[in-house]
Amino acid sequence: MTNQIKSINSSSLAIANLTTIRQQLLDLFCTLAYYQGDFVLSSGQSSSYYINGKYVTLHPLGALMIGRLILSILPKDTQGVAGLTLGADPIVTAVSVVSAYENRPIPALIIRKQAKGHGTMSYIEGPRLDTNTKVVVLEDVVTTGASAMMAVNRLRQAGYQVNHIFSLVDRQQGGREFYEKEGIQFESIFTISELQENLKNINDKNEQ
Repeated sequence: MTNQIKSINSSSLAIANLTTIRQQLLDLFCTLAYYQGDFVLSSGQSSSYYINGKYVTLHPLGALMIGRLILSILPKDTQGVAGLTLGADPIVTAVSVVSAYENRPIPALIIRKQAKGHGTMSYIEGPRLDTNTKVVVLEDVVTTGASAMMAVNRLRQAGYQVNHIFSLVDRQQGGREFYEKEGIQFESIFTISELQENLKNINDKNEQ
């Protein structure tokens, strides 16, 4: 375990200010989730780096920080959070759990890529919400924007209002522009530029 992770005090995260939490989460992404090499992304594009967000979203401290940060920027009228399985599953869960602790309970929904093969045969898992419920889609890493848009379309087909997408990292490869054309408001906690700059600073400090 690295010094960045050891320095995070779990008991202090519940009361730490959001600026501190954001920096600690950024360090966690740089330490656990960022890899350099030759990769093929889910979009089919080749890349010299890869971000495995699940190493952070499934980390107990990462999940707590994510829950607090995303809850703080959700529109006040948000009535549900949702995301496409598998990447968004721990994110929507973290936000929903933290929302209960902060007396702002927001239910979570998980969107299947294919309809359930038995039982209800549904695409959407989670509590039944009223028609026109305002749902925000969450994602770990956005590249072209196609994955989160699949979740948006499924939710709209189910009768929900979806006008916002929030991601942890924006790879800055067209996702934001795609969402703008679709009339969807998009916001990310970090951009890839910020993550790479922070990683450089961490490496420089370690070399000193």
